[in-house]
Amino acid sequence: MAKDYAVRLRCPYRDENSWIILQNRDETRDQVLQTPWDFECSLHGVQKSMPLEVIEKRDAKGAAVPSGAPPRNRLREDQRASKRAMLRIPVVVYGWAKNHGAFHEQTFTEVVNASGGLVTLGLKVEPGEMLFIVNKNTREEQECRVAYVQKGPEGKSKIGLAFKRPIPSFWRKNARKARKAQTMQVWVRGIDRSGKPFVQSAHTIDIGKDGARLDGVGYLTGPGEVVLVKRGWRKARFRVVWIGQIGTPEANQVGICCLENGKDIWRVPVDSESEKNKKVR
Repeated sequence: MAKDYAVRLRCPYRDENSWIILQNRDETRDQVLQTPWDFECSLHGVQKSMPLEVIEKRDAKGAAVPSGAPPRNRLREDQRASKRAMLRIPVVVYGWAKNHGAFHEQTFTEVVNASGGLVTLGLKVEPGEMLFIVNKNTREEQECRVAYVQKGPEGKSKIGLAFKRPIPSFWRKNARKARKAQTMQVWVRGIDRSGKPFVQSAHTIDIGKDGARLDGVGYLTGPGEVVLVKRGWRKARFRVVWIGQIGTPEANQVGICCLENGKDIWRVPVDSESEKNKKVR
């Protein structure tokens, strides 16, 4: 006798749980549990997953229940593995797109959660491509996968980006690590966009234990590129994580992150706010 089942599936990126209804099936409940099923995640698009739970849809008298969603209290309890928030956060997305090559684009998030976020891009990217996203509020970056692409207005697309693992703290609005306003001259060595080596004088605007913001480098570099920064006799390799957009106060500026753990070329104490408060007391 054919049966109806309610099946709970979880997105492989652990963003959310979804229920699907299987009608007029000949499989047993155990067979349904052992079979992967397609479903659509609201952030990552069509996915395939093994069932977390299977409910045979019958009423108290043993008769089949008409198709529909599982009880609302079950949905509220199980639907989200990670809460989503409608937050507009300035970000930079960069990497290598199959149909374009190296790129970087400044945009804003629309929806975020611990497993990724939804942004709008003008550049065409494809599901499965690996990109980097930079939270401009904190200057932190994270590698992510294009999990979902939906065409939007004006030739742009809504892009779902999934982290390799959940990172609940990535979308915070304040930098976790202290920064100190400090101006000092440095020399930057790298490869410009035409593939030619360059050496450029620049100066810091602010510094931290793991990076800095530089002015004077401009568009010689792009996000993801590695440069050598030298101050006096000290030097270290840094990755460019963002570049300022023309027409904004950050034009001609770049944010850099040190690639050599524990290496400090600034030799200037950078106190956290809590440490400052302790000193004041």
